[in-house]
Amino acid sequence: MTENSTTGRSTIIASQNAITVIGRLAVVGAGLAGLTVAHKLRAAGVEVTLFEKARGPGGRMASTRVGSKSQSAIDIGAQYFTIRNPAFREFLTRQAGTDCWGPWHGRFRYQNTDKQWEMMRPAERYVGIPRMSAITRTLSGGLSVHNGVQVDGLWRSDNGCWVLTDTEGSRHEGFDAVILTAPPAQAIALLRRGDARALAEEEQLQVSRMRACWAVAAYFPEGAGADFEALMPNQSLLDWAANNSSKPGRNGAGEWWVLHGDPDWSDEHTEADPQQVAGELVQELQKVGDITAVPTEIQVHRWLYARARESNRTGHLWHPDHRIAIIGDWLDGGRVEGAFNSADGLVSRLVSEGWVPQRG
Repeated sequence: MTENSTTGRSTIIASQNAITVIGRLAVVGAGLAGLTVAHKLRAAGVEVTLFEKARGPGGRMASTRVGSKSQSAIDIGAQYFTIRNPAFREFLTRQAGTDCWGPWHGRFRYQNTDKQWEMMRPAERYVGIPRMSAITRTLSGGLSVHNGVQVDGLWRSDNGCWVLTDTEGSRHEGFDAVILTAPPAQAIALLRRGDARALAEEEQLQVSRMRACWAVAAYFPEGAGADFEALMPNQSLLDWAANNSSKPGRNGAGEWWVLHGDPDWSDEHTEADPQQVAGELVQELQKVGDITAVPTEIQVHRWLYARARESNRTGHLWHPDHRIAIIGDWLDGGRVEGAFNSADGLVSRLVSEGWVPQRG
């Protein structure tokens, strides 16, 4: 797309039967960013299909079943979210209602540069109810979501539309545009397989690397005996610890705690033995939290792409000549709300440039 210096309006470069309005859209990934853009563009009259490689929507707002006895669900990804943009609150309220999310009250502490413990500043912190993934599952209702489908190639058909192939050998055809919601490394890998190889060299993708995060869930049947609900140590090993059972709507006996490893430490230990990682993080919690209780059950999860290395504020990436966009929280500060902001910003751009008829 080029910019007309006299009218200020964008004109579309003709290529293969150029498509001037997006009628059918494929979204790869059904996390918050993908679900947001799907709702907003569907309201503008676009036919949207989402492809999610996992068994259900969620992305990093993920929860997993744990416990042989307690049968609880814990949040292994994003631990909570804040709302600074009024449009984000309005979107959640309108599209998800108010039953699947709410405030998480508790004693939150952090360790300052002098290694002294202080209370975190007062803030409204929200979580999904009864688990973080309740939000994305609610948002997915009424949308066309293909779960368990891993897209592995993007190909141009003779009429200029996009064809998506998946790891099972199926073809999904007839899309005017594609939106990717994956972290940079995964977006690059997908772009390299097919007819969008040139976009894999996009500068923002090349510099926006993500850091890993080890996540450990530890079950204390009699409780951990802590006098706090969440802890942010200033250490080189443990980055976050929280009593997941203290969040609203969590039922079951005992306490499940979620521990996140420090990003740099997680990067250095991505290939470490999971049980060794769990042991070290639990020991660190016991030390910094003055906890003597011992967990009886442990589950471990490794996030290879958890946090952006730098604060990338481009919001979104849009390549009009290819009709491919990339969105995600890593393009807007890395917070949960950043996923919404990234998607919302892209939709505003598509509307203003005439790719969709109106804003929904």
